[in-house]
Amino acid sequence: MSEPIAVFQQVTKVYKAAESSVAVQALRGIDLTLQGGESVAILGPSGSGKSTMMNLIGCLDRPTSGIYYLGGVDVAALDDDGLSDVRGRRIGFVFQDFNLIPQLTVLENLEVPLFYQAVPPLERRRRAMEAIEMVGLGDRGQHRPMELSGGQQQRAAIARSLMNDPLIILADEPTGNLDTVTGEMILSVFDRLHAEGKTIIIVTHEVDVAARCDRQVTLRDGRVVSDVMRQPAPAR
Repeated sequence: MSEPIAVFQQVTKVYKAAESSVAVQALRGIDLTLQGGESVAILGPSGSGKSTMMNLIGCLDRPTSGIYYLGGVDVAALDDDGLSDVRGRRIGFVFQDFNLIPQLTVLENLEVPLFYQAVPPLERRRRAMEAIEMVGLGDRGQHRPMELSGGQQQRAAIARSLMNDPLIILADEPTGNLDTVTGEMILSVFDRLHAEGKTIIIVTHEVDVAARCDRQVTLRDGRVVSDVMRQPAPAR
C-alpha cells in the first residue's frame, strides 16, 4: 500500500467576521487520510465545506484546530512564509476559471511557479516545454491565453500545475466552465496523469466527474458523511 500523503486529524475550521459575534463552523472534526497515487473526488452541496477543505488541503488556509500533515509535515504549525513555501512546492492547482495571466504566453505562464523558486531560465523553459507537450499543446506555446479555446486554456492550467512535480494536483471544478465534449477531454488528461501515478483531488458537484475517481468523499454540514471506494469493473 502507498504511504499517506495527506492526513487530517480532528480538523475544524471556524470563520468569524471581525465586526460580528456570529461564528460559522465550516468543518467539524474531520478525520481523513489520502494515499499517494489516489484520485479522490470531494463532493457535497453548497455550504457543505468543500471549498474550505480545498483551501486547507492546498495550504491556502490553516485549520482552527486539529492537525494537517502534508508529506509528513505538520502544515498547521507553519508560519505564513512556511505555508507559502509548501504551497508553492507541493501543490499543483487547477482552477475552474483557469487563472492564466493574459499578458503572458502559455510557456511564460507555465514558467511563473519556477520563477518564484529561482529556477534558472533555461531550466524553466525546458520544463515548460516538457509539460506543454504532455498535455498536447506543443504548438501553442507562444500563444496568449485569449488566443486559446477554453479546453486549451484548461490544459495549459493542468500543465502549469505539473511544473513543480507536486505531491498533489488539486482541481477545483475543473470542467465547470467547459462544454461536455471539452470536459471529457480534460478528464481524460487527469485519467492519464493518475495512471502515471499522480495524486489527484477534484472538488466537484458533478456526479459523473466524481465517478471517474478511485474514491468519493462526501461532505455535509462540515462533516464527512460518506467515504466510498469505486468498485472495480467486473471481469469479462
